[in-house]
Amino acid sequence: MKYGLYLPNFGEDFHPRALAELAREAEEAGWDGFFLWDHMLASKSQKLRVFDPWVTLAAMAMNTERIRLGTTVTPLARRRPWKLARETVTLDHLSGGRLILGVGLGEPPDADFAFFGDESDPKRRAELLDEGLQILAGLWRGKPFHFEGKHYQIQNVTFRPTPIQAPRIPVWVGGFWPHKAPFRRAARWDGAIPLGRGFPEPKDVNEVRHFILGQRKDSSPFDIAVIGAAHSHTKKGKKDPGKVLKYAEVGATWWLEALYLERNSVEEMRTVIQAGPPK
Repeated sequence: MKYGLYLPNFGEDFHPRALAELAREAEEAGWDGFFLWDHMLASKSQKLRVFDPWVTLAAMAMNTERIRLGTTVTPLARRRPWKLARETVTLDHLSGGRLILGVGLGEPPDADFAFFGDESDPKRRAELLDEGLQILAGLWRGKPFHFEGKHYQIQNVTFRPTPIQAPRIPVWVGGFWPHKAPFRRAARWDGAIPLGRGFPEPKDVNEVRHFILGQRKDSSPFDIAVIGAAHSHTKKGKKDPGKVLKYAEVGATWWLEALYLERNSVEEMRTVIQAGPPK
C-alpha cells in the first residue's frame, strides 16, 4: 500500500507556494503521493479563489524529489488533448518521472463546463474522454501519429520528447461505483479511483477489483486508489491504520487521505501531513 494526500487547490489559504511547501513537508514525513483537484470553479457561488493545478504541480515538482504528483481528476473533455500531452510530458520531465494523470468526466457539469460553453452532456463528455486518452497515448509515443475520431482529427504529427516513464505516464480513471462504464474504461489503463456518495467501503473496492480483473486483457500492474479519512481531524492527526488495512486486504494499492477545505485550514492540514501516513 502507498499513501497519498488528496487536497483542494482553492480557498483563501491555498496559494501555490503554500501547497508546494506542504508537498515538501509531505515528502519529509514519508507520504508517497500528493494529488490536487482540477476545477475551473470551486462552486456555483464563485466565492473561493481557485489556482491552476498544473502550474501548482510544477511548483511542487521543483520543491520535492521523491513524492508522486498528480490530479484527481482532470476532466479531459474540457482540455485540448494535444495541449495536455505537452503539459504532462513537461511535468514528467520536470519531476524526474513522478507524474500520475488522473482523469474522469468531471463535475459539476454547469460550473465546470456549461458556464464556459463547454460540453455538459455526460455521454458526449465520455466520448471526448475516450478519444482524448487515445490521443494522449499516441502523442506520448514520440512517433508519427494520425487520428480520425468523431470529435478530434489530427494530421500526421510527432511529439517529442517522450515521457521519462515507460511505457507511458500512468493513467488512473475515476468513476462512481456501481456504474460500470468508468471501470471498463479504467481497465484499459493503469488504475482506478472508485468514488461514491461518500467514501467507498471495502466491499465496494472489492467489487471494483473483481470487475476490473474480469475486464483486463493483460497482467501488468494495476492500481486502485481509495480516497478516505484515516486521521482524526480533531485529535491532532491521530491515525487509524487498521481502517486502511481493510482496504489493502481487498486489493487497494493506494490510500489517498482526504483533506477537505470545509474542515481544514492549511495549518490543520499541516498537522495531519506531518503526522505521516496511517501505517
